[in-house]
Amino acid sequence: MILLRIVTALLVLTALPCWAEAPAVPDQRAVQVAANTWVIHGPMDYPNPENRGFINNPGLVVTPAGVVIVDPGSSVQIGDMVLRQMRAITAKPVIAVLNTHVHGDHWLGNDAVLRAFPGVPIYGHPKMIAAIDAGAGEQWIDSMNRLTGNAVAGTQVVKPTNAVGDGTVLDLGGFQFRIHHNGTAHTNNDLMIEVVGEDLLFTGDNASNGRILRMDDGSFEGNAEALKLALSLNREVVVPGHGQTAGPELIEAYRAYLESLYAAVAELYEEGMSDFEMKDAVHARLGPYHHWAGYETELGRHISLAYLQVEAAEF
Repeated sequence: MILLRIVTALLVLTALPCWAEAPAVPDQRAVQVAANTWVIHGPMDYPNPENRGFINNPGLVVTPAGVVIVDPGSSVQIGDMVLRQMRAITAKPVIAVLNTHVHGDHWLGNDAVLRAFPGVPIYGHPKMIAAIDAGAGEQWIDSMNRLTGNAVAGTQVVKPTNAVGDGTVLDLGGFQFRIHHNGTAHTNNDLMIEVVGEDLLFTGDNASNGRILRMDDGSFEGNAEALKLALSLNREVVVPGHGQTAGPELIEAYRAYLESLYAAVAELYEEGMSDFEMKDAVHARLGPYHHWAGYETELGRHISLAYLQVEAAEF
């Protein structure tokens, strides 16, 4: 009888949904940034056990027909938190999800949305979809679990179902969402999303506000060019991938950082310095950015990556 009870208990536990393996993420308030748009601004940290992997800026655009979610976060638990904040704003259903790029802190929350709203269309760049098909989703889940002490345990890979690219205009719930892609920038699959009637732009990780972002998959010159495009759109409200929502000045500030670092590396490269030799000199030229989150962690990597890109441009 005791053995039967143990076996029964084990069967019940294994039948529980896998998303229950990790605890819920505490609620983070959604802030209204435009007439019909709210943003949940994530912490400026890297993923860690305290923030449970929540570091990005999920967006909620409430249309007449329902809600369009932009980048629902890095786990099913964070996606559930985003849905709780949505329900505090409106009783309307989710009608679409837009993913800005393949880095998992932005899109692994698709899992929660699809569980709550089966069949909801999810949009992303075709190169994002291809990367997920090649295993990027599983790699991101493993990485997030390692960094957060398994806080994203149970999250399943739910990739975009609809491919979109530069110039695509989506009519979702009576609102127009204009898609911009300018080649390789932060990654090779970045989307910037213009919400036409809101005078608002989601930059994804092509821009941040007061935080240095990883560039392992990107191009400094390409990212700067994408931000020139973003500035030309002249949107009043700008939602960055990380950091507080503001105006186009945040785009200009991040573009200036990218261009300043790349120009410094290029100049010192021409003087014959190696990447590890030039760190102090580059640091001295980047005074306005010393206080940005992630600066000390990313600077050395950014110099090395820029060095390789400058070197490649010579051939």
